[in-house]
Amino acid sequence: MAVSFFNTHLALIQAPMAGVQDFRLAAAVSNAGGLGSLPCAMLSKEQLLSELSSLTKATDKPYNLNFFCHTPASYTPPQKQQWHKLLSPYFDELNIDDTTLGMTASRQPIDADTVALIAPFKPPVVSFHFGLPASDIMQQIKSWGGKVISTATTVDEAKWLEANGADAVIAQGLEAGGHRGHFLSMDLSLQQPTAVLVEQCVRELNIAVIAAGGIATVDDVKQMYSLGAALVQVGSAYLLCQEATTSALHRDAILQQAPDSTALTTLFSGRAARGIENRVMRELGTMPQQAPAFPFASIALSALRAKSEAQGKSDFSPLWCGQKYIAREGISAAEITKLLVPVDV
Repeated sequence: MAVSFFNTHLALIQAPMAGVQDFRLAAAVSNAGGLGSLPCAMLSKEQLLSELSSLTKATDKPYNLNFFCHTPASYTPPQKQQWHKLLSPYFDELNIDDTTLGMTASRQPIDADTVALIAPFKPPVVSFHFGLPASDIMQQIKSWGGKVISTATTVDEAKWLEANGADAVIAQGLEAGGHRGHFLSMDLSLQQPTAVLVEQCVRELNIAVIAAGGIATVDDVKQMYSLGAALVQVGSAYLLCQEATTSALHRDAILQQAPDSTALTTLFSGRAARGIENRVMRELGTMPQQAPAFPFASIALSALRAKSEAQGKSDFSPLWCGQKYIAREGISAAEITKLLVPVDV
């Protein structure tokens, strides 16, 4: 299938997955004919430059850089106190002095300095989570020929993205693993299954629609194409591939999970994200009201995670995974890409 939209051979995007990949996965998918993606929102400027340099040396094919563009929320001492009170039994259990935990988190929205850093590379595609950045950033990306795409979880969000300059919309269904991309409303009751959302977006938009969420087989891919999606975006299918950096604990949780064992939770970052249920999700509930806004919940959970993982446990780890999952362990990203999108599809 010759695809012109991103100048790729296959109509597939590898979803950016912070924490379980580096440039190697993105390069492998790009070299296999898809559009590889590099998650950039949690990288320092130095790390971003290093990863981008390595990526462009590893592939001469199109690739995607992914950033967050959320509006930073406030995190106050009373909010911290309320959050830490809920978590205090765990701090005691793991011998963590919570007074040493700060009030700043690593997830930052894209800014002018970041755009200046990536501009010399002229990345072909730049994608966003949680809306779109300021218009001057959008214009700069488009000035070098870059395409801008972003995630929508409702038709209203998709229409907003189209009206504000997105070249294509990622229709993220409820089945998708990792963070929800919602930005106009945090009301999860508005979220739709992938097939329903794709149909609605295709009907309402004049730009390309990219289907994301619960896409695990070639039949899933064919279904999304039949609904009018121009491409599919796939993440969880790559979690166990050779190029992924998924931790041993995360891998074990994926392989041992029971059917329907994922859930949306705000525990790990403050925003809803889908992962495999673990101890902290079961004991505190998946969406406790004490959890501070994104990304500040991650400060305390990261401390608990580090101590727990050092003991060989994933009790406090974000085990991101989509609702529909087929384990493909130990094979390459290229093989998975070609399994999902054969040349004749």
